[in-house]
This record gives sequence, structure tokens and C-alpha cells, in this order.
Amino acid sequence: MNKDLTQGDPKRVLWAFCLPMFGSIVFQQLYNIADSLVAGRFIGENALAAVGNSYNITLLFIAFAFGCNIGCSVTVSQLFGAKDYRKMKTAVYTVLIASGVLCAVLMAAGLLSCDKLLRLMKTQDEIMADSALYLKIYIWGFPFLLFYNIATGVFSALGDSKTPFLFLAASSTANIAVDILFVKAFSMGIAGVAWATFLCQGVSCVLSLVLVLKRLAGIKTEGSIPVFSGPLLKRVAVVAVPSVLQQSFISIGNMMIQGCINGFGVSVAAGYSAAVKLNNLVITSFTTIGNGISNFTAQNLGARQEGRIRQGTRAGLRLVWRLCVPFCLVYILLGKYVLLLFMDESSAAALATGQMFLWILSPFYFVISAKLVVDGVLRGISAMWQFMAATFTDLILRVVLAFVFSGMLRSATGIWAAWPVGWSIATALSLFFYLRKCGAKLTGQAV
Repeated sequence: MNKDLTQGDPKRVLWAFCLPMFGSIVFQQLYNIADSLVAGRFIGENALAAVGNSYNITLLFIAFAFGCNIGCSVTVSQLFGAKDYRKMKTAVYTVLIASGVLCAVLMAAGLLSCDKLLRLMKTQDEIMADSALYLKIYIWGFPFLLFYNIATGVFSALGDSKTPFLFLAASSTANIAVDILFVKAFSMGIAGVAWATFLCQGVSCVLSLVLVLKRLAGIKTEGSIPVFSGPLLKRVAVVAVPSVLQQSFISIGNMMIQGCINGFGVSVAAGYSAAVKLNNLVITSFTTIGNGISNFTAQNLGARQEGRIRQGTRAGLRLVWRLCVPFCLVYILLGKYVLLLFMDESSAAALATGQMFLWILSPFYFVISAKLVVDGVLRGISAMWQFMAATFTDLILRVVLAFVFSGMLRSATGIWAAWPVGWSIATALSLFFYLRKCGAKLTGQAV
């Protein structure tokens, strides 16, 4: 069901819109968590390290899917808010066509270079074969990931966050069952984990695309609808390209950090693999709420309801800070027991690594969540260079300081310590841009 985000109490509208998005991303992350969980519990520590090792490269592909999602979503939100339904439909068709071409290029590049990328990350010989196998199957399933993300972007732009939630709840739950079936019953090893994700994402993608096209057909417009528009593609790209670059460079930075981590051995890599999935569950959840705020901002900007954007920002901050509390408590007090879902007591070094990672990072979720909310507003008003400046500051600091601190301490703990420093400085920068540049833009004042 389509929903106009320009009407009603901003706090209630935003929370009602974003909470299903939060639920959706929790189930989305269950795909990756399930892969690591099944690999670690039913195959072994090396398999857990292999999935985590490949994950850093899969983030490059996720970056493109995310960029297409947010570029399409913001543009469609603005057109929906302005009630320009004809251009809105053309924008969706344009993104689908352009993304098909992009997908083919990325798949070819990925399949040709995956072994080299794994070597660049100093992947240990004992996990190289499994890492490469998992990664190649993942790349073959990339079209499902890409077009599913575009479909969810359209749903969100139309104010419907519940439909993606239902799709993900069903498919991620099925993925856990199929993971276990392929690994335990069919003894497919690491390949079973990858093929399970491929299958479940494929079904979810096809169903969501069918429903999106049906939803668009139900919106009344006159005359024929162009299926491609260069100007609209450029408008989408203004938002999508910076988002892709941001996420891609973050992925490259994570690959560099993974190379540093791999130097401390398989056990440390396995512990990091489990803990970083738990961390990414939180960060991606907040990023998704930020995406919802982008949709809220874009619709209200299109409808010239700028005052609601400031109210939505405050409501978004209250929402993410309330969500921070249970995550912090669980990771600090019960982190060991959550990590034991991925491994057993015999993996003592991996378990200690994961616990230390969660203890250092989780208190700073209150900081990074504020950045991600403000970033959502920056994207929604197309203030992309400010958004990118803050994000690259975080990335550069985390990568450089990971090597500096780990060298000084001669321990992987130094790598984890780099995260809070990068998060804190980047958050201050995002808030500065919001208050000075974007605050003026929303009130119509000159800067």
C-alpha cells in the first residue's frame, strides 16, 4: 500500500515507516549471519573464516546494490511527493534497464578477479579454496540481490515499508532452513551455504519485482510511459553514484583491514568474522533507518514541506537511540553467548577476539547512529558531497589507525580501537554539515 509521508504527525509517520524497514534489514542480515552460523557450527572454524573473508569482497557488490536502491528511492520519492507519476514510472523503468547493464559488467569483472582479490587480502592457504568457491557462487546470484534492492527502493519511495519486510521475513527464515538442509543432509559444505542464499534470494527477487510492476500499473497516468530517460538517469546517478562510491570505498577499506587481521591468524579472522556480522547487523539497521529518513526527507522536499524534515530528523534520532540500548546491553553483557552461536568453547582464541571487538565498539553505537540519521537527511536533499566528506573521513581514519594502533599494541585489539575514533570524528563532521549548510537550505536562508 502506497503512503504519503507528507501528511500526519512527523514522528508517528516516520516511526511507522521506519520500524518495518528496521525489521526488514534484521532479516536481510540474517542471510549473512545464517551463512556464518551454519559454516561455523556445522563445518568448522576454517569455514567460518572463509565466509567472513569472502564477505568483505561481497560488500563491493552490495555497495552497487545499495547505490541503485537509494538513488532510485530518493528520486522516486521526490517525484511521488510532487505527484508527478508519469516521470516516476519512467524513473523506475530507467533504473531497471541501466542496472541490468551494470550487473552484467560487475559479474564479469568479479568472476575474473575474485581469486586475485582474495590473494590481495592475504587469505590463508587453508581457507583459500572455500573462500573462492563461496564468492563465485555469490557473484552468480548478484542479479537477484541487485534487482531485489531496486524493488525495495521503489516500495520505500511509495511509502510502503511493510511489503519488503514480509518478503525478507519469509526468505531469510527459509534461508536458514535451506542452509542447514544443504550442509547437514546433503553434505555440500561451504557450497551448500552459498547455494542456499542464491536460491532464497532468487525467489524473493522475482516475487518483489512482479509486485512492484503491478503496483506501478495501479497508479493512474495518461498516455504512454517512456521506458528510458537520460535526464532521469542522470538525476538518479546524482544520488546513486556518491552512495556507490561511499560504500565501495568502505568495502575496499574493509578489505585492507581484513588483510591486517589475516596477519594475526585464522582464529582471529574467525572471531572477527562472527563479531563483525553482529556489528553489521546494528550498523546496517541504522543505515536502513537513515534510508527511510531519506525517503521521508525527499517526499517532503518534493511537496515543499521543509519544516517537517527538521521534525523528522529529531524523531529519527530518538528512534535510533532507543534501539541502541538493547544492542549495547546484549553485546556487552551477553556477547560471549551470542558468539557461541557461531562457534564452540574449543575456539577460545576466536571467542576472545569476538568479545573484545564487541566490547570496544558497542558503546559507540549511540555516536554512529546519529551520523547515519543525519546522513539520511543529507541524501534526501541531495547534499551528496557533504555526506561523502564525512563518510570518507571515517573510512580513512579507521583504515590508517587500524594499522597504526595494531602495530603499536602488536595485537588485533588495536584494529578494533580505530573504529570509535573514526566514528566520532565523522559524526561531528556530519552534524556540522547538517547544522550549517543543510540547516540553511531547509529554511531557505543563504549560507
